[in-house]
Amino acid sequence: MYIVTMLGNLVIFLAVFSDSHLHTPMYFFLSILSMADISFTSTTVPKMILDILTHSRVISYVGCLTQLSFFYFFGCLDCLLLTVMAYDRFVAICYPLHYLVIMNPHLCSSLVLVSFLISLLDSQLHCLMVSQLTFCTNVEIPHFFCDPPQLLKIACDDTSTNKILLYFIGAIFGGIPVLGILFSYIRIVSTILRVPSTGGKYKAFSTCGSHLSVVCLFYGTALGVYLSSPVSHSPRRDVVASVMYTVVTPMLNPFIYCLRNRDIKKAMQRLLNRTV
Repeated sequence: MYIVTMLGNLVIFLAVFSDSHLHTPMYFFLSILSMADISFTSTTVPKMILDILTHSRVISYVGCLTQLSFFYFFGCLDCLLLTVMAYDRFVAICYPLHYLVIMNPHLCSSLVLVSFLISLLDSQLHCLMVSQLTFCTNVEIPHFFCDPPQLLKIACDDTSTNKILLYFIGAIFGGIPVLGILFSYIRIVSTILRVPSTGGKYKAFSTCGSHLSVVCLFYGTALGVYLSSPVSHSPRRDVVASVMYTVVTPMLNPFIYCLRNRDIKKAMQRLLNRTV
């Protein structure tokens, strides 16, 4: 699954980068999302594979904080990029005549840069919060990576304040992107319903179908984990749900976008022909 994730997202990035027909805002954001998915999966899966092969399943304190920091950086970046892509579809459908003027290269680059900076802030806040906790000498994390909700459960000191802070940070850095996506799609649906022709409605919906599928898959599993972790008494259930959004979703993204997108298929075919 990890190899499929790496190859699938790398092919999308190379197809967009090498094909001038795909040098548009929508595919620019898609290529950045593909690289973010590769990095997001790489923060947890290689260590998990190594643990399975060596049967050691040991991680140092510094290694745990480093993994946590990168995991939240790329996870938050995924959320923000999905929000930016929703805004891009909103402009394309609601303001088609002004699309190229609004989504100019300067704005696209600025949106990606701001997403990087916000993700860095989110990851450092989580890392700082966990670094203040006190742990015993040897502790066992009932998970396959260092996740703050799991670390709070095994900390030696009182974590009630940390739990409130954790969910406050999650509400800010996770809730605002969700609201942005919901607002964009409410406006998109209201605009599409006013389109007189059935063909026009289908074309407009088809341009959003891939993105909406990825959003539902990513947010559905991620929110399920973090909303159920305070009341859940089944670590195995949390692990399975975490695998869904850390491994399965990044693996399925290339298939979702490629199978539903004719331009990506043509670009991949041209890339393959040039390679051969």
